[in-house]
This record gives sequence, structure tokens and C-alpha cells, in this order.
Amino acid sequence: MSSDQPNRAIPAAEIESTFSRTTINLASSALEAYIVDVSDEFFASAQNLLNPRPPISKPGTFVDTGAWYDGWETRRHNSEEYDYVIIRLGAREGYIHGIEIDTAFFNGNHAPLVSVEGIRAFGKKGDQSVRDCAKKEVSDWAQWKILLAKTEVGPSTRHAWVVPENLRMDSWTHVRLRMYPDGGIARFRVYGVAKPSWQQGSPGLHVELSAAQMGGLVVACSDQHYSRADNILLPGRGVDMGDGWETKRSREPNHTDWVVAKLAVPGHVHRVVVDTMHFRGNFPRAIRVEGKLVEHDNDDLATGWKLLVDDRKMKADEEAECEIVQEAKGMQCSHVKLTIIPDGGVKRLRIFGTTE
Repeated sequence: MSSDQPNRAIPAAEIESTFSRTTINLASSALEAYIVDVSDEFFASAQNLLNPRPPISKPGTFVDTGAWYDGWETRRHNSEEYDYVIIRLGAREGYIHGIEIDTAFFNGNHAPLVSVEGIRAFGKKGDQSVRDCAKKEVSDWAQWKILLAKTEVGPSTRHAWVVPENLRMDSWTHVRLRMYPDGGIARFRVYGVAKPSWQQGSPGLHVELSAAQMGGLVVACSDQHYSRADNILLPGRGVDMGDGWETKRSREPNHTDWVVAKLAVPGHVHRVVVDTMHFRGNFPRAIRVEGKLVEHDNDDLATGWKLLVDDRKMKADEEAECEIVQEAKGMQCSHVKLTIIPDGGVKRLRIFGTTE
């Protein structure tokens, strides 16, 4: 099934500004997205498409199948119309706002044409966990909808498109990327927002309000010189400093850095955890956490913050349970602000509380 609206192309230089403060990459392995099915990956694994790190090049490096590439690359001379890969999004389900096809370092062996489809489907047995659909079951689905019609892409370039507005209202669980007829793609990014999937009609449910997999989103930050601020809302404790948030060194007296996160849903905050895993010589000296209830997305985020966690000293590799100040326990918040004093790196920020 196709959309009756065209996709709007986004210039490579505007991809970050278009998507970075309103969405997260739902097709990232850091969000626990994974490959369900792939037609061919002879030269390079389709799993590379989901790597949250920028693609790299290693000229002159060869493996058993040929030249090493940081991406997904299939055999030449495909006898079928296209090669394909099916991806389970990291969130249980999410709203898709944009799509990126990055052909970095694929030049002469890039995919000439691509298309993308989506579907919302869960396992036949009713299992609604992330890993809920078998390979054959997904491949047999017939109700795919076109998110990006067949489109030409060029070599070693980032290409991105906004999904038509009528499709942004739907939620999706899986996407299928096709390339015609074969070739290579470095990264596939699906920009969107996770749909909160906590049990409906259960006021007082204790959940991780800030979780990216449920719709938590970083909407502003002071600096992300070394690594992205939106990493702080990812699941797990990560693998190294690269999947946390790290700012540059400050030289000004009384400097602080900060990040603002929009919670998946407004809730009453009861626990705050700040994790400095892997930050051993560059953790912040101290942190502070504030919260506020914002009525509209365009409300001022510069003022009106109320203290949740007073200045707390931090340590290396510390998953710190932070004491909430007495007068703020159970405070209703839609946004939280983490301030690091004066700068440094934080792996995760977790805000736990009860829904309405």
C-alpha cells in the first residue's frame, strides 16, 4: 500500500538540525533494534546498518569475502529484483518521522535505488516483548505500507527524507529496506519517537519515565562535544564512553553543562539514578537534577525549574541512587534537567515514577 503524499528530501547538511531534538533513531542497536531477516549479506553484515557510531573506512583491509566495508553489502548480479533486510525497531512500537540512507564509503558498489516499508505487527502467540516475531512469520506478512517509494541514491552520501504527515500518525514495529538490485549501504536510520506502551488504565504504575524505548527524548543540551546527549536515555549501561554523554573541558569559572529531557509521559518522580559507568577520569565533580511540568511543547524551558536532587558529589563508574529533596518527592514533572558541575561525562539518567 502506498502513501498519496511524496517524501520531502532533506539536504545532508540539515539532517541533524531536522531530527536531532525531536526524534531518536529507532533503528539503532543501542536501542535494541535487531535484524529479523535478510536476503543476502555476503560481503558485509546487515547488522552494521544499525550501528549507532558513524561509519568508518579501512582502505586496503581485506577479509575472506573481499574488501572490508562498514555497512551492509550483498553479492553482485542479483537474480531477483532487489535485496532486502527486515528490522525490528528498538521500541515496542514507534512513530516514524524520517528516514536516512547513508552510503558512506560505498562508491561504485553502492545501492543505486532504495525503498522502505513499515508494518505494525506482533507475534501470533500474543508475546509483546521486543523479540516477538520469528523470521518466517515476518517475511510472510502482506500488509506492508510504503514509507519511502523507490528512490535513487548516490555514492558515499547521506540521504534523508521526511515521512509523509499522514503516515506519521501511525505506529510501527518493523521496517523493510529494499535496495535495487544489490550493492552496499553503510547505515540505515529511522528517526521517530517511541510510543509509550505501559499498561493502559493503570494510574500509579511505577515505571522508568525517562526511557527512550518508551518515548523519553532529549530536547536541549549545552554541549555534546565528544558524544551525544541523547545517549543518556538509552537502555542498559552501554559498552564504553562513546555511548554516554560527554562535554568538552570548561575553562571558565563557575561553568556548568546541562541537558534537558522530556519524559515519555508526565509523572510523579520518586527515584533518580545518575550513572557514570566508564567515565573514570572525566566524570563530573557533582550533579544537580531539576524538574518542571510543561503544558505545551513550545513553553519556555529556561526558567521555572524546581530542585529534585541537590548538588551531589559523583564518583567514577558509579550508578548513583540520588536522594530527592523532601519537598520534591512525588513532584509531577514532564521535563527534567540534569546539570553537571562543571563538565564531564555521564552514561545514563534514569527517572522513575508513577504515571497519572
